[in-house]
Amino acid sequence: MSANLLIYLDGKLVPESEAKISVFDHGLLYGDGVFEGIRIYNGRVFRLTEHLHRLYDCAKAICLTVPLSFEEMEKATLDTVAANNLRDGYIRLVITRGVGSLGLNPYQCPKASVFIIASSITLYPAERYEKGLELITCGTRRPNSSALSPQVKSLNYLNNIMAKIECLQAGCDEGIMLNDQGFVSECTGDNVFIVKNGKVFTPPVSSGALDGITRRAVMELLAEMGSPCTEAVMTRFDIYTADECFLTGTAAEVIPAVKYDRRPIGDGTPGKLTQELTKRFKVLANSTGTPVTYA
Repeated sequence: MSANLLIYLDGKLVPESEAKISVFDHGLLYGDGVFEGIRIYNGRVFRLTEHLHRLYDCAKAICLTVPLSFEEMEKATLDTVAANNLRDGYIRLVITRGVGSLGLNPYQCPKASVFIIASSITLYPAERYEKGLELITCGTRRPNSSALSPQVKSLNYLNNIMAKIECLQAGCDEGIMLNDQGFVSECTGDNVFIVKNGKVFTPPVSSGALDGITRRAVMELLAEMGSPCTEAVMTRFDIYTADECFLTGTAAEVIPAVKYDRRPIGDGTPGKLTQELTKRFKVLANSTGTPVTYA
């Protein structure tokens, strides 16, 4: 993190040391708010419009009034990137419920708060992209979709964090999370794909998977490659017996997985389709997106 990092906070760009929110903010007290993680490649913000649409949809789903228009949010995001002269990196855009009372009632929070961080991120070590990840099955299940929609990227990520702790304690970087019926949902922070007999599959969003922006981009690339992806309900058996497996996410991009619950996936090395897809995604990410205007 740069010592000169500038943060957008409720209409102003302020130094990181001055970017503070109240201890009475319901985003802190109750995890009441929504967020987006967005990537910057080669001076362009990747799929910014899609990310912002999802952000506003999430806010609407939890009855959170966004204090900025869509166009104002887009400008604030691009201005934050430009102010930090960041040409490759990561954006975390957060909307909290705002300051309120010590109670659950969100209507006692007069106005939501918005802050935007533009910095760098490294989710996995570089060698994992070359050699692949090892996965485990997490004991922590994804919540039932009728309790909390997986499409809401809320500030309460404790479910994912508890699963992540399991992975790290097992010496792995990632793990497969199952839904309450025991079907494959997603990883702690990524979507999961498998390749079997030349065909590509990923769990449907109805299984508790987030409809990821990178997930969508990868499905488009797969269609262009002549390997369209099919959404299919999966069990652990399907991953155990897959020829290839890879994960996708904004921070993770596309990364191979080569072992699951100590079983090698395929021959235990990144597969050819995964490697080709990774190359194509890098080209797409570095050649498209909303351009940033730098001073």
